[in-house]
Amino acid sequence: MNSIYDKLTTLDFVIVAGYLVALLVIGYVVSMKQRKKNETLFLAGNSLNWYSIGFNMWGTNVGPSSLLAFASIGYATGIVAGNFEWYAFVFLLLLAMVFAPRYIASKVSTMPEYMGKRYGDSTQNILAWYALVKILVSWLSLGLFSGGVLVRQILGIPMWQSVTVLVIFSGIFTFAGGLKAIAKVNVFQMILLIVVSLTLSFLGLQKLGGIDVLIAKTPSNFWNLVRPSDDASYPWPAILLGYPVAAVAFFCTDQSMVQSVLGAKNLEQGQLGVNFIGWLKVMALPLFILPGILCYALYPELGSNSDLAYMTMVTNLFPSGMNGLVICVMIAVLVGTIGSSLNALSTVFTNDIYVKKINPTATIQDQIKIGRLTIAAGCVFAILIAVAIDNIKGQNLFNIFQAVLGFLAPSLSVVFLLSVFWKRTTKKAVNATLSWGSAFSLFVGVLYLWIFPADKYPVWPHFLLISFYIFAVLMISAVIISLTDRNPEVNVSDETDIPKTSKKVKLLFGLLGLVILVLYLVFNGN
Repeated sequence: MNSIYDKLTTLDFVIVAGYLVALLVIGYVVSMKQRKKNETLFLAGNSLNWYSIGFNMWGTNVGPSSLLAFASIGYATGIVAGNFEWYAFVFLLLLAMVFAPRYIASKVSTMPEYMGKRYGDSTQNILAWYALVKILVSWLSLGLFSGGVLVRQILGIPMWQSVTVLVIFSGIFTFAGGLKAIAKVNVFQMILLIVVSLTLSFLGLQKLGGIDVLIAKTPSNFWNLVRPSDDASYPWPAILLGYPVAAVAFFCTDQSMVQSVLGAKNLEQGQLGVNFIGWLKVMALPLFILPGILCYALYPELGSNSDLAYMTMVTNLFPSGMNGLVICVMIAVLVGTIGSSLNALSTVFTNDIYVKKINPTATIQDQIKIGRLTIAAGCVFAILIAVAIDNIKGQNLFNIFQAVLGFLAPSLSVVFLLSVFWKRTTKKAVNATLSWGSAFSLFVGVLYLWIFPADKYPVWPHFLLISFYIFAVLMISAVIISLTDRNPEVNVSDETDIPKTSKKVKLLFGLLGLVILVLYLVFNGN
């Protein structure tokens, strides 16, 4: 499918070329300023304000998967994917009120470093390597894969060529500017994403004849957030129980997401940034899901090829000359996701492995050099994993993303929740969960996705429920290990200096929670 390429004009190519040059110039300028200030690539010199944090976290979270996958599930099942954006409020609140104050008070730069302060070097080492695997698979590889699908749909080239081109550009940008450059660019890029996506939804509604016509042409259950317990796609127990497992790991413990908060000027700016991403997530329906539903009404001939929904809308609705802007949006979300992921990867490896174990006397320049080498290695590895993910059959894009995250998340959710809420948790339990527990979870994931795929072996429960079952097993195991440990080494961190949350932050989260509640009341009972 390369009809969008055939529609590109000289103006489109000029817009794309200018955009690419602008990104590289920004990366170079920020890199020069960092050298003068002797800053590293990693935490932006703790200079990020609330809107930079919010846009950067959203840019990291959105990625090309939101453009493709949310439109895909919107085409196939309606607004049920809104749960993955609006239910996230609970876990953003948990990050802002519980985890962020502890992270900032600890003055850490990575999640492994935080856990290392609590349980020692062995825990930090295990979590560092696990964090590297998680970043490589769940962020870099999935982001590249979805971007590769987009490029393949536009240009009609093989997956390995698509992801290679994408990762080279994103890697060069991250290589040059680090987190500060990514954060600065993401503010502009996310505004561009909002404008283009809203325009696509507007043009779709205009072509169809309005909201009333859309509702008339779609099944009534398309507008329900909560599906029956026997629903084949997204039964409510799977979302209620399974989504939180991934959400805690994703929003509260994932280096790629939390790193923006760690780079905040202060706690309040970090919390306001987390609140801001919550408001941005409210917009998921008109930005990402509605184009897929509109595609269902306008182009029902796609059938099972729902992954083509977004590009089908673009190809058929955008006039010649706007396609360059669409490609710029693709670049924007790719640079946001892949760039933040590469930066997180280099931060964890440099701080938790290189400086901690290999060269404790490393200078800032040594750290930058190693960080950049890590970025280059991560690019190569991510390409290989993205091509492997392309071979998963019988799942749409959205399900692949959620399933992979669901199998990576249980051990992280267990150890961070227990560490914060139960001081009796022991080092032995944490290390066992992160090592053996993670191995068990990933083994089940490999069975589900590759060896005995669910489309051929329907005996599998819903993948979100599998994630919850693994979480429950690991949680019970960790509690038993802690209680039976004869020489318990427990959490030794001092939490007396945790900063207080301001009234402004509490008020804004209260308002956001009220909006989310109204959305759930409106989009049910149809």
